Amino acid sequence: MTGRVFLPLLRRDLLLAYRRRSELLLPLVFLMVVVSLFPLGVGPGLQVLSRIAVGVIWIAALLATVLSLDGLFRGDFEDGSLEQLVISGHSLPLAALARVAGHWLVAGLPIVLLSPLLALWMNLGEGGWSVLVISLALGTPTLSLLGGIGAALTVSLHRGGQLLSLLVFPLYVPILILAASAVTAATDGLPYNGQLGLLAAALVAALSLAPWAIAAALRLSLE
Repeated sequence: MTGRVFLPLLRRDLLLAYRRRSELLLPLVFLMVVVSLFPLGVGPGLQVLSRIAVGVIWIAALLATVLSLDGLFRGDFEDGSLEQLVISGHSLPLAALARVAGHWLVAGLPIVLLSPLLALWMNLGEGGWSVLVISLALGTPTLSLLGGIGAALTVSLHRGGQLLSLLVFPLYVPILILAASAVTAATDGLPYNGQLGLLAAALVAALSLAPWAIAAALRLSLE
């Protein structure tokens, strides 16, 4: 049953993302533009850039994730396939997890892979960029899972993107604080395993609870 729901939906989302490569590149272009503008605004001082690097990269990653969330379920809602999925008898939480996994593979994983280059651009120390990559690898899936709840709640609303941002930003703040704290501690030579452990715990909690919350929100939006 798992393979009958999860894998076909994930394969379908990846295929659709490949066919819409211009939309696929939009969050990455946004991320690079935001990170590139900060050195122009604050000046080329290496010490200043290294101190703000983690905050700039993480905030840009957060905004790029939110930018791609509104379309997570909207296309299926508009063509009626979402309603068919709900009444099909398949596991809706598992289907929701497949959609979120596809979103992360398309929007989150490229950010993780691109982060070493961004860290080099922002002069982040050698001890910090590796922790930055780990924090993004743990944090961006959590962003997608939490964002999926907001996307499901606003899928039936016209121009729900603004409300979606208001819903998910408060949920993202603890992840942002933990990630920035871990990278800053690493660059200062301080312990950072506690922050990474909390990020991992948040990911496990989101994986356990978010698919059920997304399924409930989708049913509520379709009523």
